[in-house]
Amino acid sequence: MDLKEVMATNLRRLRHEKGLTQEGLAEAAGLSVRYVGSIERAEVAASVTILGQIADALDVEPADLIMQSVRAGRRS
Repeated sequence: MDLKEVMATNLRRLRHEKGLTQEGLAEAAGLSVRYVGSIERAEVAASVTILGQIADALDVEPADLIMQSVRAGRRS
C-alpha cells in the first residue's frame, strides 16, 4: 500500500471517528471539499502543509494520518 492509500484510509477513519463530514473537515482545514474527497480517494498526494492543516482540523498528530496499522507483528 502506498502512502496516498494509507493517508486516504486513515483520513476517512479519523474523520468518521470525529463525526465530521467531508464538508466539515474541508471548512475546518481551509480546503475545498473536492480536494478533501480527492485525498480520501487517494487520487492526489497531500503536501506536508496540507497534512498539517488536516491534522490540526482533526486534532491529531500528522503522523496519525500516514502511519500504517500494525497487525500480527507486521505493518500492513
